[in-house]
Amino acid sequence: MSKIVIALGGNALQANPKDTSANSQLNTAKDTAKYLVDLVEEGHDIIIAHGNGPQVGQIVSTYESSSKNVIMPFPECGAMSQGYIGYHLQQAIKIELMKRNINKDVVTLITEVVVDENDENFNNPSKPIGSFFTNEEAKKISDEKGYVFKEDAGRGWRRVVASPLPIRIVEESSIKTLVEAGHIVITVGGGGIPVIEKDGYLKGVDAVIDKDFASEKLAEILDADKLLILTAVEKVYINYGKLEEKSLDKVTVELMNKYMEEGHFAPGSMLPKVRAAIKFAASKEHRETVITSLNKVKEGLKGVTGTSISL
Repeated sequence: MSKIVIALGGNALQANPKDTSANSQLNTAKDTAKYLVDLVEEGHDIIIAHGNGPQVGQIVSTYESSSKNVIMPFPECGAMSQGYIGYHLQQAIKIELMKRNINKDVVTLITEVVVDENDENFNNPSKPIGSFFTNEEAKKISDEKGYVFKEDAGRGWRRVVASPLPIRIVEESSIKTLVEAGHIVITVGGGGIPVIEKDGYLKGVDAVIDKDFASEKLAEILDADKLLILTAVEKVYINYGKLEEKSLDKVTVELMNKYMEEGHFAPGSMLPKVRAAIKFAASKEHRETVITSLNKVKEGLKGVTGTSISL
């Protein structure tokens, strides 16, 4: 059986984007847990990472709507979302384990991830978060707090943050200990809380780490056999939406790099997943990344469907 790092996409946490209630998310987590526990039942060791886009946006907006002058620091919002989502996944997975008489602990670890303060992405913040402001309101907050705002499709001004690459997972030793003890670990939620190293200490920074890159880093650290990236589609496509559209089944790293260089994958959508997938598959012999949908997770691992990338 395999050690598998699973990167959960947003649809695995919030099936109905119009219903952002806690109860709706918990119900979605319960559905997601069935697919995850299927893998546990087959004997696999799973480690779970997840995104947090909608949830962290709700947290930021809640603080902003309480007072236009109150902006919650983004690292703290990321930590809140890790606990919030982790609680729902813990509860849902534990319920499913109990139904199948599987005795395993499920643990959420609030996780910090080191980034480089000189990462070029800090020069061009592009990830919008939180509420919309008027130009005057945005300028006032920017002058007071130093935050960057950008106009968003004529709807108003939103705060934007950078998306730096992960360098190191701070709690990696604890994660390894929990995994080796046989626990199901939920970690690097939302890509992890971004921190920089300053004078020997860690300091949180306003940024969003891509959860697929953080998951790839986690998979390397744990010497996982497979990185499983779950998204809304069953397979990766080239020439997507065109007459010559073609799904990808088993693909080498070399060929996937070629497709990426040809511009087949959309930035902000499939491209980060493909980049993370290639990086893990190329990192060591016999490592494999599978990109597929949540409801096809077992078939994807068996090579029946999904896109499999390896050396």
